[in-house]
Amino acid sequence: MSLKYSYNEDVVKIIESTNESDFEFDIKLSEEEHRAGIKKLQRSFEDNKVYTDVLFYPYDQHHYRIIVRQDYYVDFILALMKHHLIERVEWS
Repeated sequence: MSLKYSYNEDVVKIIESTNESDFEFDIKLSEEEHRAGIKKLQRSFEDNKVYTDVLFYPYDQHHYRIIVRQDYYVDFILALMKHHLIERVEWS
């Protein structure tokens, strides 16, 4: 089974790739409400006890590179949904 998600490409651009055992996300945001959402997303992972589950690297112009450990992939995708950065998640 794989996890599929969708989002509004007019306000969020997501490029997902794999890097050995991790997933990498390149995310660009265009709307203010989503910028607040990604900050909340970042805080939620930084405040937990596992420091290497999800690593955030912010760049200029609301661009983020995020590295997600394989065992936290589902948690990360669901957190994107929780913070309204993606619109739909389904198993396929």
